[in-house]
Amino acid sequence: MGSGLDRENQLGALVSTTERDKVAALVDAARAEGAVVVTGGTASETGAFYAPTLLTGVQHGSRITETEIFGPVTSVVRFSEVDEAVRMANDTIYGLMAYVFGEEREAIAVARRLEAGMVAVNRGVVSDPAAPFGGVKQSGLGREGSSEGILEYLEEKYIALTA
Repeated sequence: MGSGLDRENQLGALVSTTERDKVAALVDAARAEGAVVVTGGTASETGAFYAPTLLTGVQHGSRITETEIFGPVTSVVRFSEVDEAVRMANDTIYGLMAYVFGEEREAIAVARRLEAGMVAVNRGVVSDPAAPFGGVKQSGLGREGSSEGILEYLEEKYIALTA
């Protein structure tokens, strides 16, 4: 973890120390709500760095599951049935990105049900310059990138003529 100028580093800084502190507060709140920090959970004393963090025992509806984190934190929420997992995943005002891991046919079926602008199936990175980037709900409207992105800058006009 460190400067992007050093090629040995695998994780760079968050956008600001304010964001670092926001991530730290969310992890601390999750801990207070009963989550267990498996790894990470620490902020740097200088710079906008936050260690990659894995939380288990996270409860659906806790503050960390209702906030767009924009930091290196993964919260594991247990479920019994796929329908329950889809319901919990969609139970948010946000919808930028979702991830599904599993047998491909079933994972794609779940991905279709998720209310998110982008869904990665069996992969950790979804961004691609050829694909549109954007969310739904409070995570934004419209897309950037790809051919769909140019549509955000265009205004169509309809002109009707008499026959």
